[in-house]
Amino acid sequence: VQLQASGGGLVQAGGSLRLSCAAFGGTFSSYVMGWFRQAPGKEREFVAAITRSGDYTYYSDSVKGRFTISRDNAKNTVYLQMNSLKPEDTAVYYCARGRRAVLDVDVSGYDYWGQGTLVTVSS
Repeated sequence: VQLQASGGGLVQAGGSLRLSCAAFGGTFSSYVMGWFRQAPGKEREFVAAITRSGDYTYYSDSVKGRFTISRDNAKNTVYLQMNSLKPEDTAVYYCARGRRAVLDVDVSGYDYWGQGTLVTVSS
């Protein structure tokens, strides 16, 4: 299984970006997918997760109301739409495949990880 994240870049505060994560190998629709981020000098933290069908989502408090996770099982792709970006959203963003059929917020709940895509929000 390979996960390929893309869509990061430099954006001004208040702007928007959409991240994509394409999955290769495995049965994409059988797995919960999640997004995490890691800022310099900090631990990797949970951002959002989505169920296999896409019917249910869960967000960290820091991004709730600004970010939207979605998936297209026909395209084996999960997305993260990020609006109203803040400088504190600056981080490397990682997509990951869940081990279990629950919306896990722990890093240990995910087994395959993308390479990460850098998001930089300037003030």
